[in-house]
Amino acid sequence: MSSKNFLKWGGTILVLLAVLGFLVPALQQTGTSFYLTSAENWAHLILGLVALAAATWMTNSQSQKWLVALVGIIALYFGVWGFVVAGNPAPNYMGVTNLETADNLLHLVVGIWALWAAFGDTS
Repeated sequence: MSSKNFLKWGGTILVLLAVLGFLVPALQQTGTSFYLTSAENWAHLILGLVALAAATWMTNSQSQKWLVALVGIIALYFGVWGFVVAGNPAPNYMGVTNLETADNLLHLVVGIWALWAAFGDTS
């Protein structure tokens, strides 16, 4: 998968996740295995829109590659750090949002996917 395709797919998924988080009250309930805080919803929406804009208007493939690599590093950070703060009361990440196991695993998958898109695609 190319970096551009990662930005398109990842951006679309993030925007949809944000919209679901805003519109489905059950996803905002603490204590469940996966819930989305308002801060997470806004972060997902903004990051998704930035990714879609970068896929559309950033025409330099090297710039897209390094943007996707940065996304991968950030996602891996949240995936790993989420396990570090797992025992803390919610919101366990800097008092802003909560990182639970489902979030952590999702962030790890996205991080690996992004790095593969940035560096694994040789076409």
